Amino acid sequence: MRCYPGLSMLTLGVENLDRATQFYERLGWRLSHRASGPAISFFSLNHLVLALYPFDALRADCGAEAESFRGQSLAQNHASAEAVEEVTREALAAGARLVKAPGQASWGGFHAVVADPDGHYWEFAYNPAFPPEPDGSIHLAH
Repeated sequence: MRCYPGLSMLTLGVENLDRATQFYERLGWRLSHRASGPAISFFSLNHLVLALYPFDALRADCGAEAESFRGQSLAQNHASAEAVEEVTREALAAGARLVKAPGQASWGGFHAVVADPDGHYWEFAYNPAFPPEPDGSIHLAH
């Protein structure tokens, strides 16, 4: 398993989830009502998913310290917890800093978070609700 050169999801930390969700809907972006819930909104963007998540909840989910967190995380979804562990090791060997060790996620999956050399947070995740296609893309039900 190699850390593939792609992005599955961009998660933005937002101050007001309803306001942010309405903004993107007004732009004409398609909200996935099936995947979204009261605490998170998901939008399908071609081969990428945009997630909106309350800022403080995203910071906590990433295991980030307040002063180092920039309000977003980039994510790659993988097909298994073992794949998450493997790509985390690869990222660390390449020079990433471990922010959150691989483990069970509060949302029911398995994930790890690393920071690249410039401090950008990458989440490697296994989410059984969003299995990746062979090319790494995710298809949300609407």
